[in-house]
Amino acid sequence: MSDGVATGWALAWRLARRELDLRFRGLRLLLVCLFLGVGALAAIGSLAQSMGRELAARGSTLLGGDVEFALSQRPANSAEIAAMRKLGQVSATVGMPATAVIGAGPKQQTVPVELKSIDAAYPLYGALTLSDGRNVRAPGPDRVWIAQALAERIGGRIGQTIRFGTTDFRVAGVIADEPDRLGEGFTLGPVAIVSTDGMARTGLIQPGSLYKTKYRIRLSASADPAAAVTAFRRAFPAGGWDAKTRDKASPGAARFIERMGQFLLLVGLSALVIAGIGIANGVSSYLAARRSSIAALKTLGATSALITRIYLLQIGAVALAGIAAGLIVGAVSVPAIVWAAGDILPVTPGFRVEIAPLALAAAYGMLIALAFTARPLSEAGSTPAAGLLRGTFGSRPIPRRSWIGVGAAGAAVVALALVTADQPMLTAWFLAAIAGVLLLLAAFGRGVQALATRLPRPRRPLARLALAALHRPGARTSTLVVALGLGLTLFVLLAAIRTSIDANIARTVPARAPALFALDIPSTREAEFRQTVARVVPTATIKAIPAMRGSIIGYGGTRVADLKTIPDEAWALRGERGLTYAETLPEGSTITAGVWWPKDYAGPPLVSMDQRLADALHLKIGDRLDYSLLGVERSARIASFRRIDWETMGFNYVLVFSPNAIRDAPHNLAATIDLPPGKEGLVTRALLPGFPSVSVIEVGGVLAQIRTIVAGMAAAITAAASVAILAGIAVLVGAIAAAREVRIYDSVILKTLGATRMQILIVQLLEYALLSAILAAVALVLGLSGAWYVVVRLFDFVWLPDPVAIGLTLLAGIGVTMGLGLAGGWPVLAARPARALRQL
Repeated sequence: MSDGVATGWALAWRLARRELDLRFRGLRLLLVCLFLGVGALAAIGSLAQSMGRELAARGSTLLGGDVEFALSQRPANSAEIAAMRKLGQVSATVGMPATAVIGAGPKQQTVPVELKSIDAAYPLYGALTLSDGRNVRAPGPDRVWIAQALAERIGGRIGQTIRFGTTDFRVAGVIADEPDRLGEGFTLGPVAIVSTDGMARTGLIQPGSLYKTKYRIRLSASADPAAAVTAFRRAFPAGGWDAKTRDKASPGAARFIERMGQFLLLVGLSALVIAGIGIANGVSSYLAARRSSIAALKTLGATSALITRIYLLQIGAVALAGIAAGLIVGAVSVPAIVWAAGDILPVTPGFRVEIAPLALAAAYGMLIALAFTARPLSEAGSTPAAGLLRGTFGSRPIPRRSWIGVGAAGAAVVALALVTADQPMLTAWFLAAIAGVLLLLAAFGRGVQALATRLPRPRRPLARLALAALHRPGARTSTLVVALGLGLTLFVLLAAIRTSIDANIARTVPARAPALFALDIPSTREAEFRQTVARVVPTATIKAIPAMRGSIIGYGGTRVADLKTIPDEAWALRGERGLTYAETLPEGSTITAGVWWPKDYAGPPLVSMDQRLADALHLKIGDRLDYSLLGVERSARIASFRRIDWETMGFNYVLVFSPNAIRDAPHNLAATIDLPPGKEGLVTRALLPGFPSVSVIEVGGVLAQIRTIVAGMAAAITAAASVAILAGIAVLVGAIAAAREVRIYDSVILKTLGATRMQILIVQLLEYALLSAILAAVALVLGLSGAWYVVVRLFDFVWLPDPVAIGLTLLAGIGVTMGLGLAGGWPVLAARPARALRQL
């Protein structure tokens, strides 16, 4: 760096420090906008990375081993077990839905649970800890460890008797920490752990029972888990094995963290971009207020470069303060978010300063600040002293070099977002949508300003002044339209998303869900099962279907094992799926292509497939589907595609086979039972004595878990969107501040001509009311469009917004924005004409 340049920057910093103070007077909006945007990005990024790091660090513990091989409805054979033992130490667990029975007679209590048996080697990693602090292994053959949720529900105490199947067990402890709980995935009830011998004593595992056996292996330190999985699958290609490795111990949780984190980061970035408009308005207002100082410096010989440096340093110092505050708050807020989220988060990370997301948030903040301050800084430097003294700041054409700076900073923001995104296309569309909304609102503002010049003048003077304020020289109509439009759009967006998500759970699911699920009904005793239910509730409706588990191992000539990655839409290829057969088209399904097989069909095996899965795999009618059932490889031809109504909460199967394809395999039945309200317990107590192996599950408990999960998602979306709304409010405050000088000029002229404060206030109120009325329709269109995309495309929910709630939210948003506008106009009313005219 040359001495001249160094001297120039040194002089600029000496002059810049004279106007700076710790109260950041004039630049508080810049500080607040960067604090909000950077803080949101830092908190979201830190939380997502810390949870991802926790999953990776605890992979072996969460999985229960370095690798896991799982399969349904059968144990591994001797050859498979021998192959696993060659890899390392093996631990086997069995899990299945079951019903815990407590007491007898009218006071008998039943609770759906996940019954899990463990062997003597469990756990290979971590520790199974009880609430009294003991680290334990498998319980005795007549003992059971129960989860805290089960203990709370049954009033469980040590020594209490619980029956599973045909056998009684005594509660020997309450589980405080089950090391592989997250790796087990979603269950229909709290866990109860018995020994391998204890599971055998229950009599629940019969041919056709729906249970899952998992073999966890502790590899040697030098072994590669992925290579071990590949070699095992190559040795047993038709076994139907679902394999996991420690680096993907809980793929569902990992996908949730990745996708939710990506979405929330995009929302945070949107908030920062929106706040950038507030930054531009705030900086313009700040520089306009200092135009006399800038003119004086230019009169004394200051160059445009020196002026730009002076205020660049001032703005940079405040921007750094805002970014630093946002980073600090974002980093330290992670423990508070974890505490507030409770059990919603899949893992509970410890506190750690995550450098990468903080650096990314800081980079975004600096680039946004640069992009939105380049134009006013360039204009301050290029406007002649005479022009500044005449008050022409903000009305000159924007210099080309400022556009270059804005474009370069904006391109850097986009490039950074795309490079760091897990889903670049989603990020690109998201950023394009933000840019499109801002450009649309800016164009709409120009249109409003142009229309106001052509409208006939109202006869009433206050209405005429309000209309004239939209197109007078120096009017900030476009800026106000963007600010008001953003605020109202965000209010509508948040209300539509929240009410749609709530409605999906509160309205659609309970209205159409059965009262009970019954699993593992012996196929030879279906008639007896129906009679038992009918004796206690004659009006009950029972729908029973065959239930099996199997996995897709090939389709259309492609082997699943040969795929390097599985598309998100082809989720049915991951692990085992429910399989069934039917003579007639299942309720809730509609044929979209092909035909259904006739009754008593005896030809080559056929299968009907979900249309969306077929689209993801690019399949057509007649293609071959290879699948594994009970360790045996089979194949069928695709006869039809179906559109499935997943909202029924019934048994909706992706794959439905012709009866002759899989009826010969050992299997049981699953059933849904529709009952009048309050009859669930009566039916459950009637079934268990005669059907101890049947698991009866109340749908209400399942729905409660779903509500908790979805409510957590809605809360996260609300929190992130609230930051965007605050940023929108900051934009409005900035727009009001930027227009304050022009309004003061108008106000003092009107006061000089005899106008009262109330009349000036009414003029402003009419102006904001007119703009709000015009923008309400625009906000509805933009907000509802954005909410529809989030609800339907991103989260795959049904579009169910509440028009009343959205309307009330929009009215509240109008009230808030008008209130802010009037509050911002108070200094205008307080301006004294004589003093203001001397300063103009």
